[in-house]
Amino acid sequence: MSLSRSPSPRRGGGWSSPGLTNQFDHISGRSTPRKGYGELHMNGVISGNNVTWASAKAKSEEINGYPSFSTRSNGFIARNARKLSNSLPRLNLTGRKDYADKEKLGRGRWNPSNGSKLGRLQTYFGRAARRMRLRFMLVVAFLLATLLFYVTPLHGVYRRASFLGGGSKFVVILAANQGGGVMEWKGPREWAIERDSVKNKKKYVEKWGYDLEIVDMSTKKRYAHEWRESWEKVDTIRNCMRKYPKAEWFWWLDLNTFIMEPSYSLQSHIFNNLPANTYRDINNYNPLNIVHPFTAPYLDPLSRSATGDNKSESIGLVIPQDCSGFNLGSFFIRRGPWTDRLLDIWWDPVGYEQKHMEWEHKEQDALEHLYINQPWVRPHTAFIPQRKINSFPPGACGENGEDERIHYREGDRDFVVNMAGCEWGRDCWGEMYNYRELSNKLNRSRWERFKDGISGKLKGFWGESKKDEEGT
Repeated sequence: MSLSRSPSPRRGGGWSSPGLTNQFDHISGRSTPRKGYGELHMNGVISGNNVTWASAKAKSEEINGYPSFSTRSNGFIARNARKLSNSLPRLNLTGRKDYADKEKLGRGRWNPSNGSKLGRLQTYFGRAARRMRLRFMLVVAFLLATLLFYVTPLHGVYRRASFLGGGSKFVVILAANQGGGVMEWKGPREWAIERDSVKNKKKYVEKWGYDLEIVDMSTKKRYAHEWRESWEKVDTIRNCMRKYPKAEWFWWLDLNTFIMEPSYSLQSHIFNNLPANTYRDINNYNPLNIVHPFTAPYLDPLSRSATGDNKSESIGLVIPQDCSGFNLGSFFIRRGPWTDRLLDIWWDPVGYEQKHMEWEHKEQDALEHLYINQPWVRPHTAFIPQRKINSFPPGACGENGEDERIHYREGDRDFVVNMAGCEWGRDCWGEMYNYRELSNKLNRSRWERFKDGISGKLKGFWGESKKDEEGT
């Protein structure tokens, strides 16, 4: 037991704690001028030396003035705790009464229906539901986020962002209003072809976040040499590069083209692995029999290389080849210093004045001429298989359409069909309509395929029943 022993304020005095001095202190040899506690007057009466601890404690509290402290029955909660606790419900589903208050057996225990099979099933599924609650909430949150991503503009923002989907790096240039009705009358079929082609390209660029530039290719200044009829795509590409300064690749498409597989993005279809989807050496497919590479000793090693530097970053032009050479109905060109130089020389008025009567295919023949005679053009030019971006229908480059490198194959789900030359003896509207319907059929959803399958079976059933009725 620890006691507070404050020293006496008197020199040589004893302990100042009241009631703790002993009646035999004088025997121990110690002397103190202070009188014992028993000699104190209490209410005028001198008490003896036999002082109890309780009286000493009471006297000490009275002298020192310590306040009394009690926590009992203070406040509403403390005074009514018993009533409040008795009014609360108790979870005692077992109905057991044979327990002691100390152990409280059976309280809070889940034992439905006295252990019946139905109760056990309820318990099992309840526990499983509690365990699966968090997973279910995560799945619901994921589905809601996915729905909001595709319904709200977040989907388009993601695909257009250069650091995410990368759609802003691509511009689709569509040549529309071919001729403008100047040289010949544009009938309902021509307007229908243009309407379907434009709608097809708009739907595609909206899906993937690309930009679409629709160019008016109407004939004007026909007899002025400064205009260069049918060469305007070169000047149009330069204008688009100025209009879209953040774009990197520009995809030219003629009006008689149709994107058969809108689910293919340009990134996944071509540009995520550009070296594997293109080839530099024209000897892989060389319908023009161009001598490649250059062998002149005064040229640098890059110009004499058959494949250039083999780096995808150096590719500035991606073009397909058909049975007669370069085809510019669908091609890609990349922004850069080399491209600026190419477009300037390609659009050179001197070359046009001297060769425009000889070049039957105009700007296409001019590009072939540059590739054949200018060593600086070849290291930055790459070729792509034609069916990758420019498949032909059976009537182009052969009557039967048997060339697997050129003609469209439904089983391979080719990306783009180009009805090239359909205005020369073929039905442009008929081909456009057939390929449009085929694209819609190939790109149906699962629900649409299911509905079409059911309707087809019903039509077949009703057709057979009618035949049987007519036969009887």
